Amino acid sequence: MSVRAGQGSDEVLVSQAVWDYLAAAGRPWLIDFQHKQGMSAGIIRRGERGGCCAVRLQPVDGLRNARSGAMDGPISSETRKAFIDLCRCARKEMSKQEGAPRRKRVLLPCVGALEQNVEGSLLQPPPPQPRRSQRQQQRFRKPVDKEACAALHEASQKKDLDPGMTSHTESEDSNTCSICMGEIVEKTTLEKCGHSFCRSCLEQAFKVKKACPVCRLVYGQLIGNQPVNGSMIVERDPDLGLPGHEGFGCICIIYSFPPGLQTLEHPNPGVRYPGTDRVAYLPDSPEGNRVLGLLRRAFEQRLIFTIGTSMTTGLQNVITWNDIHHKTSIFGGPRCFGYPDPTYLVRVTEELREKGITAD
Repeated sequence: MSVRAGQGSDEVLVSQAVWDYLAAAGRPWLIDFQHKQGMSAGIIRRGERGGCCAVRLQPVDGLRNARSGAMDGPISSETRKAFIDLCRCARKEMSKQEGAPRRKRVLLPCVGALEQNVEGSLLQPPPPQPRRSQRQQQRFRKPVDKEACAALHEASQKKDLDPGMTSHTESEDSNTCSICMGEIVEKTTLEKCGHSFCRSCLEQAFKVKKACPVCRLVYGQLIGNQPVNGSMIVERDPDLGLPGHEGFGCICIIYSFPPGLQTLEHPNPGVRYPGTDRVAYLPDSPEGNRVLGLLRRAFEQRLIFTIGTSMTTGLQNVITWNDIHHKTSIFGGPRCFGYPDPTYLVRVTEELREKGITAD
């Protein structure tokens, strides 16, 4: 779902996409809610990558007391339910409107994507090269190194005449450690992938990460340093479709972490880190549910998040994503961490495989 109760009694956790819609096209709905309930809604905390935000409901001077004749107090369940219903109506209106993906790209700012190795970089593409005619292409074409081609051809002929050359080269490679690049000492071969290394080199590499240094196949079970007091809540909305996955509903993954103190496995033990809430989306299709199961295992192994410096905000000692990319927006495509993105499910499956999370 795109909305649920927040941490405080007067807070509601709302999908960033829904709040952006209410603040723009749905502004009259907020005004009507204010007049009917005597409460104003304002954002107080945003998610790091625009996935979700916390909205606080506050009484409007002269409206709430005039209607109820009571002093300010805790927000009633009726008022909270009215606001949640408002958000759900806005979400359904977003999905029904024709051309919603195009408008949503305007409503959703593409924040914090100027970083490397992050889903959908916003780096400016290189300027287009002017088209050249065939005559210009012939003029600017690089000359062919005839000597190199001759040498390559001669080497291939020798290889055909001497089959032992290939086996000799492969045997040399099999006796070279890919870690120290020297001759293998106390040869140790990994049983799953078959790659061999020096025993001491492999032991040092496994102290950093229990994975093959060549193919990155994981041996054993990786355990991350994600805070242990977080929660992963999964909700489904059959009426909300994701662009590129029409005909299926939407899976909403809600990650929630309260504030806490870093432990010995974190960069700065004893230093406090703030809490955070993140919302991610998957299609409610067979492929999406398969990825959901893998993400759940990764969360249980504390691999989804880590504590460090945010690549988007520059803040230190905060909870950040840990190289398993999530779709934190419904619309906008890869540039805004949203859909459509035809290869996303394949890519995230590969990222999970590299951390030892597979369907086997």
